[in-house]
Amino acid sequence: LANDLFGGGSFSWHLTLFPFLILTNSTGSVFGGQVSRLSLILESKGVLSEMAKRRGNSEGTIYELEDGRWRSQVTLDGRRLSDSAKTRRECEEWRKRMISQIDAGLTYACTRLTLNEYLSNWLSDKKASLRQTTWTHYKHVTDRYITPVIGHIKLINLRSDQIQGLYNRLLAQRVGIPTVRKIHTVLHSALSHAVKTGVIVRNPASATLPPKATSIEMKYLDENQVNQLLVATKVKRLEALYHLALTTGMRQMELLGLKWTDLDWINQTIKVERQLERPDGESIKFAPLKTKFSKRILPLGKISIEVLKAHLERQQLEIQSGGDKWTEHGLIFTNSLGGPIHPRNLLRSFKILLKEAGLPEIRFHDLRHTCAALWLSHGIPLIVASRRLGHARASITLDVYGHLLPSMQVELADKIDELVTPVELHRIAPKLHRKLLRN
Repeated sequence: LANDLFGGGSFSWHLTLFPFLILTNSTGSVFGGQVSRLSLILESKGVLSEMAKRRGNSEGTIYELEDGRWRSQVTLDGRRLSDSAKTRRECEEWRKRMISQIDAGLTYACTRLTLNEYLSNWLSDKKASLRQTTWTHYKHVTDRYITPVIGHIKLINLRSDQIQGLYNRLLAQRVGIPTVRKIHTVLHSALSHAVKTGVIVRNPASATLPPKATSIEMKYLDENQVNQLLVATKVKRLEALYHLALTTGMRQMELLGLKWTDLDWINQTIKVERQLERPDGESIKFAPLKTKFSKRILPLGKISIEVLKAHLERQQLEIQSGGDKWTEHGLIFTNSLGGPIHPRNLLRSFKILLKEAGLPEIRFHDLRHTCAALWLSHGIPLIVASRRLGHARASITLDVYGHLLPSMQVELADKIDELVTPVELHRIAPKLHRKLLRN
C-alpha cells in the first residue's frame, strides 16, 4: 500500500496508542498529507471497517490535512466522528470534549442533532408548560435571532465562544439589551434541558457573559398630577378604567381581563382572577395570573363604586346602539363592539389623554407605580400595599418602592424620639414625682 501511495522507497507503518495508521519513511518524517488517500484505499479493502469493529468508544487521533488544516477523529459505537480546525490545539480541545461526552453516555444519534433541530423539538415539548405569550416570544427570538446564525451547528460541537459571538453580533447590530437577555434565557434553558436528558455533558451558555439588565427609570405622578389626570378622564369612555388603575394598582392586563361577574356590588369588592391574553392578534383569550398571590380580592371605595355604576350605564347604551354588531364577553372594559381592548389601542388613547391633561409622557404601567407611591407616602403599611399590588412577598414591594421610604423615615425618627425620651415628672407632675420617690 505504501509503495502504491508514494511510488516506492523504504517505509514502515505503526499502530499508535490511538488506533490510526501512521506512515513514516526511513528518516522518520510523517506523511500526514497522504492520510485521506490512504484512508480511502484501506476502506475499499475493508481494513478500516475491521479496525472500527475492534475500536472502543472514546478513542481518538489528530492529523494534518493537505491544506494545512487539522482534523480530529474519535470513534463512537464503531463509527467515526470528525471535526476540522485551523490549529492542532483546537482539534485537541474538540477531541477531549468529545471523549468526555462519550464517557458521560453520549449516543451516536445525539451527534447528528443540530441546534436548530434540538430547539425545534424543545419548543414543541415546552408548549404545554408555558403560557401562550411566553411560548410565542420564545419561538420568535429563536426563529429570528438564534437559528439563522448558529442553528446549523451540531449540538455537541456548540461552544461558549460561538454563543458569546452571537450576543456580541446582535448588540453591534443595536438589538436591544432586553432582547439579547431573552435570547440568553431561551438558550440557557434549552441547553440545561439537554444536559439533564444526557444529550450534552455541559451547558455552553453557562460560560457566556450576557449584557447586564438596564434598569428602567420608574416614573410616577404626584397628587396634583393625579387630580389633573382624573379631571381629564371625566365623561371619557374609559374613565372607570383609569380610576381603578389609580386606586387599586392593578396591572394593565388584569384590568382588561376584568368581568362584571368579578364585581360584588353589595360588599364593594372586585376579584382579580385572570388577565387578558391576545397573542398574535388572535381572538380573545384569558391567561392565569403570574402567581397565586396575584389572585386577590380588592375592597373598593364608595366613589369607585359610583364610577363603575356610571360606566355600566354607559356600556348598556353602547350595547343598544351596537345591536347585532355587539359581541358580548362579559368584560367590564371593552372596545366599541364589546370585544377586548387591545393594549396598543389603550396606550395610544392614554398618550392622548396625558397630552390633553398637560402631563408628562409615562407608561401605562407607571399608573401602578403612582398608586403604590401614594399609598406609601400616606402611611399605608408596606405589607398592606404588597398584598393589594399582588406581590408574592413584601420584600418585592420593598425592592421596587424602597426608595420612597427615606422621606417617611424622618417622620418616624421624630415619633421614636417622642416615645423614648424620658419625661421629667418633677416639673410637670411634682406630686406624682414625690409619691414615686417614697415608694
